[in-house]
Amino acid sequence: MRLKPLALLACLLPLSLGAQDLVRLGNLKFAHYGAVSYMKELAPKYKLKIDEKMFAKGIDINPAIVAGEIDASAAALDAAIAGRAAGVPIYVVAGFAKGGARMVVRPDAGIKSLRDLKGKKVGVARGGAQELLLLAELAKAGLSWSDKPGKDVLVLYLPFADLNQTLMAKNIDAMCQSEPYSSQAINRKFGVELLKPYDTPLGEPIRALVITEKLYRERRDVAQRFLACFVEATKKFLDEPKTAEKYVREVMFKNQISAEDYQDAIGNSPFTYDISQAHVQITTDLMAQYGVGKMTNPPKAADWVKLDLLTEAKKQLKIEAPKTAPAPIKKAKKG
Repeated sequence: MRLKPLALLACLLPLSLGAQDLVRLGNLKFAHYGAVSYMKELAPKYKLKIDEKMFAKGIDINPAIVAGEIDASAAALDAAIAGRAAGVPIYVVAGFAKGGARMVVRPDAGIKSLRDLKGKKVGVARGGAQELLLLAELAKAGLSWSDKPGKDVLVLYLPFADLNQTLMAKNIDAMCQSEPYSSQAINRKFGVELLKPYDTPLGEPIRALVITEKLYRERRDVAQRFLACFVEATKKFLDEPKTAEKYVREVMFKNQISAEDYQDAIGNSPFTYDISQAHVQITTDLMAQYGVGKMTNPPKAADWVKLDLLTEAKKQLKIEAPKTAPAPIKKAKKG
């Protein structure tokens, strides 16, 4: 018996939907997370459906992974390390952005060097690269710190979104802030850059793309296609900076950041594919040294950094060498 067109479509539709493997992705709303977010646009090409959920900060994704609600996530490496130390079953499989933070101070605070932070209030979000960068810089300057009065520097832990407002209200003197919010503070004149905090043993922090052990071990073909999708999305953003800017500004931020904010942010947080076992280990060591993440058993990078999927994905797309986006050339401002 010949099926009518509508009946035939009803039969084929479940097959079509079933061909797409679901990957539930945890992500953050920052400019340098844009290529990861863009993956869902390319997902059908890889027979994937990527269901993206935004979180306030990277460490918030860990409970969702433990609950079985998230298969992959993009976050600061610190959050991934803290999660792994707490037993979250994840593997680091790629890097996706470098840098991404600035030390920003109030223009009227009289702060010209790190040593000038003595006696000041410094804001930072807990549980991300910016916290570890701040503590490493304070240690390098020989300053003590605490979130309670009595040390050289009083550290106030605030959500990313609140840091700029608190600096503008002059309730803190400085902040170690992520992009694009640090660039916004500078461009809107209520903050000035003190430094980019990359001159400690940590260097430039690398954000990590992680997947669950279950996805890596039990759905390896899906995991491989997910990494191929990530590499293609990143390559597109590197090769087509205007596409990257349009997507981040219009789709992710709904035109809430300016072209100047975006260019400044990406200039300080270029997209990349790569991360190394050595970088993960030194980040872990510094976290343990400064008490970030409150880890009782810091994980060894060799046990959970798995870069084989990334290597294969880059080979498939004929990407032979590490590649990062060049810093945009800033136009001279008039006057």
